[in-house]
Amino acid sequence: MIEKMQMVHIVTMASKKQEMLESLREVGILHISERKNADKAAADKVLALNKAMASLKEYKTDKGSNQQILSDAEFEKMYSEVQNALDRKVALIQEAGAAKAELERIQAWGEFSPAELSELKAEGYDLHFYSIGKKELEAAVSDENIKLIRLAPIDKMDAIAVLGTLPVTIPATEFVVPEKSASELQKTLADCEASIAACNETLKKASAFEASFKAQLLKAQNEETFSAACATAESDDELVWISGYIPAADIETFKAMADAKKCAWAVDDVADDDDQVPTKVRYNKISGLIQPVFGILGILPGYREQDVSLWFLLFFALFFAMIIGDGGYGLLILLGTLGFVAKTKKTNDATFLLTVLSITTIIWGAITGTWFGMESAMHVPFLKAMVIPSFANYPEYFGLTATAQQNVIMKFSFTVGAIQMALGAILAIKKKIPEKNLSWVADLGWTVAVIAMYLLSLNLVIGESINMAPVGALIGVAFLLVVLFGGMSPDKSFSQGLKAGLADAFTVFLNTISCFGNAMSYIRLFAVGMAGLAIAQSFNAIGAGFSGPLVVFGVLIVFIGHALNIVMAFLSVVVHGVRLNVMEFSGQAGLEWTGIAYEPLKLKNK
Repeated sequence: MIEKMQMVHIVTMASKKQEMLESLREVGILHISERKNADKAAADKVLALNKAMASLKEYKTDKGSNQQILSDAEFEKMYSEVQNALDRKVALIQEAGAAKAELERIQAWGEFSPAELSELKAEGYDLHFYSIGKKELEAAVSDENIKLIRLAPIDKMDAIAVLGTLPVTIPATEFVVPEKSASELQKTLADCEASIAACNETLKKASAFEASFKAQLLKAQNEETFSAACATAESDDELVWISGYIPAADIETFKAMADAKKCAWAVDDVADDDDQVPTKVRYNKISGLIQPVFGILGILPGYREQDVSLWFLLFFALFFAMIIGDGGYGLLILLGTLGFVAKTKKTNDATFLLTVLSITTIIWGAITGTWFGMESAMHVPFLKAMVIPSFANYPEYFGLTATAQQNVIMKFSFTVGAIQMALGAILAIKKKIPEKNLSWVADLGWTVAVIAMYLLSLNLVIGESINMAPVGALIGVAFLLVVLFGGMSPDKSFSQGLKAGLADAFTVFLNTISCFGNAMSYIRLFAVGMAGLAIAQSFNAIGAGFSGPLVVFGVLIVFIGHALNIVMAFLSVVVHGVRLNVMEFSGQAGLEWTGIAYEPLKLKNK
């Protein structure tokens, strides 16, 4: 359920600002409204630590991490060395790159001393070097004013040293004399590589102190949060105050803290038009399993919306099972999850969720007779006994046709969709009736529309014999209810709501058509599941085609094929399974997922 919030205000003497904010952080229940940005130094420190930790990941060795937590002084010394090593390595890489490029440019000209050339120039011998074509060389040689010496060819071109410069009438490419000789550049490269190796060694050693970096990052994040609270608190010459939101269940804790610190306070109900109220969802042991999915998707119901986490979990588990569709895949997911838990000795909502999803997938695979897409599974009496014949993916073993089996699965998909969408509308009705919002009648109309569209889908897709006259009447009744009551709200009179609904009649017409599309969209549960089965069967058939010594390649193809199929199935769950919950179901329930996460001012411990 979504916890009720209240707006609170707390005031104290300006000299006690720090004490007040520290006390608020200690109780950890105040969500500050309109929080301002933290001090730049505090924000920059968090950014720098994150950047350093990300950089050190590539230097981590297999020797493990040093779990020792360094003191602040020890960490600062080590952190300074890390920053210096990172900065120096960047500079060294650039220097080495420039030296390497320069060496490649001059290497063909052989070994020479730029310093000696500079001395000759100081004595009046200004030598310039060129690579030149044969015709141009002949022209230069024949010119009495040009004093040159022929050198060894450079890259199949003639090379010359000229006292002074060539006239512009003779085309040639001048060689720019470098500051360092080839041997000096090679030494620079060697020095850079040695220094880079030293930097790498420093960074490797530092990468072992991951625990210390995390501890310092946590400290920096807490400082950043506190800095933002300090910036948000308003003040004048005498007083300082701050406002925010607190769960109604924690109000007494807030009052006790304020009284103990001799602070003035006030508590109000949140305003009806306040759109900044944070959402705090109180999950139970079952509904809490869906939190990882909400976290990945970044969705949260708004404060005035409904908590549908339990329904979301139930339908998501079913959709996951139907889309993955294979009991063998479910068994692999379960074993992988249990192996991860055994190795890390840690359990959380994500591992519990994967366990539930894998079990539902195994159950779906069992009742459809699908185990790694192998038809031979039906030769195992135990596996065959668990199959529901009308759901069997190998219907010929139960005296059914493929068409009859597919129609049953499609009908099941449409039925699940109708139940979910109708449930969404019913949840909207349940919410609106206590609010005395007459638009609940429009949601009743949508419930009728969902039933009608379900019957229409069965008739058009599966070919079930359904009398379409009552279906048309249901659609008409639903349309009228939505038009007449869709514009109602507690702040409008009946006539105002009626006018608003009638003005929106064309939109309702389009939404009615969209409702049919939403009902039809649940066929994806059947289609994606069948596609996954077909892919598994195809790879099995390819692998079975190898014999003799080549059977190894067949096994490899089957292994890679099933691995790819599992990955694609997971992507399909995100694309299709999540969409049905977030779009179709949530749309009927009136959810827009506009929630602001409840983030109280408190000391984080992880």
